[in-house]
Amino acid sequence: MKAVSILYHDVISGSGWASSGFSGPGTSRYKLDRAEFEEHLAAIATTRTTSPVRALEIPNAAGAFPFLLTFDDGGESAYTCIAALLERYGWPAHFLVTAGYIGTPGFLNADQIRSLRGRGHIIGSHSFSHPERMSHLSSAQLLEEWSRSVKVLSDILGEPVTSASVPRGFYSQRVAEAASLAGIRVLFTSEPTTRIQDVHGCLVLGRFTIFHGMPPAVSADLVSSRSGKRRQQWLYWNFKKILKSLGGELYLRARERVLGKV
Repeated sequence: MKAVSILYHDVISGSGWASSGFSGPGTSRYKLDRAEFEEHLAAIATTRTTSPVRALEIPNAAGAFPFLLTFDDGGESAYTCIAALLERYGWPAHFLVTAGYIGTPGFLNADQIRSLRGRGHIIGSHSFSHPERMSHLSSAQLLEEWSRSVKVLSDILGEPVTSASVPRGFYSQRVAEAASLAGIRVLFTSEPTTRIQDVHGCLVLGRFTIFHGMPPAVSADLVSSRSGKRRQQWLYWNFKKILKSLGGELYLRARERVLGKV
C-alpha cells in the first residue's frame, strides 16, 4: 500500500503567531496564515478530484494513490479556523492532539475536540507531553506517553482513539511498538515517504511537511501522482537524519539556532 500524507500545524489569522499551538523559537515556521492556507487548499483541489481519506480507509480507498491531511499539536486553530475551511470542500482531516495541553491557552479544549469529531474529523494522539526526543525515551516511558494520551482523548470522546503522530520527527521502531501496545492502529511519522509499514498491527505512514511561506503549488505537487517535491523533501529529511544520529544535542542546538532566525 502507498499513500501521501500532508502535515500541517496551526493556521493563524492576523499576526498572532502565538495564539494557537506551541510558541517559542522557530514555531512560526510551522504555522500558515489563513489566506495562505486557503490558497494551499485551492491548489490541492485543482490537483485531486477525490477527497482525502481517513487512514483506516486506505485499504479500501478508491483510486490507486489516496491522500490524507493531518494537523499536529492540537492548537485551537483546528476548531476556530481549519475545520471550517476544510468543510467547504467536504474534506475530513486527522487532528493529532497533545493530550497534556488540552484546555490550556492556545490549545483545544474538550468541547472543541468533541465538536471536531462530531463533524467527521479524526482525533488522534500527538503524545501526552510532547517530549523533546520521543525515540530516546525508555520503553516504559514510550508506553506511558501513548497510553496516557489515548486514555485522555478516549475519555473525552467516549470511543477508542486509535491514531497518533510522533512529535518532533523522532521516530524509531520502538516508538511504533509502544504505540501498538497502547492500542494505536495508525501512526504518522514525519518521514517524507509514501510507503506504509505494518509494525505489530499498527500502520506507520510518513508525511510531507508544509512550512510557512511555501508556495501553494508545493501542496498541489506533493499530492500529485508524480511529484518532484516529494523527492526533494526525502533528500533533505535523510540529510537531517544523519545529523541527528551523529549530533544528538549538537543537532538540537543547531536546529533551534536556525529556526530562531526564521
